[in-house]
Amino acid sequence: MRVLLSLALVPFLFSPAQSQALTGDQIKSLFFNGKPFVATSTTRKRFTMVFTPDGKITREELKKAGEPTEKAVGTWKVVKEGFCTSWKQGSPATCYRLVPNSLDDAKWSVMKGAVTVASWTKPQL
Repeated sequence: MRVLLSLALVPFLFSPAQSQALTGDQIKSLFFNGKPFVATSTTRKRFTMVFTPDGKITREELKKAGEPTEKAVGTWKVVKEGFCTSWKQGSPATCYRLVPNSLDDAKWSVMKGAVTVASWTKPQL
């Protein structure tokens, strides 16, 4: 019985919420450098995102060839806890932490509190 309980708890030991969040400088060098990367929402929508060093963001949904896509534009800033984004002028910023995915070295979990809201994947060089 103890073995089963221990096995049931293993996934929680390696969850993103338990991992060390990236610092602002790490986030800037990995993702906020003007290079595109892929973001996947919890609803499985995929986006190409570009965070430029001047504090601007673009997000475009990845769709099948020929399907129309919309480009969203926003702003970002690094804060002590991670980073914040705002997608509409005058709207309040929403803040997140960026945590390495313990199961995949090429992915990071975007966390709002203890909840994963998206995953980011860096393109292979």
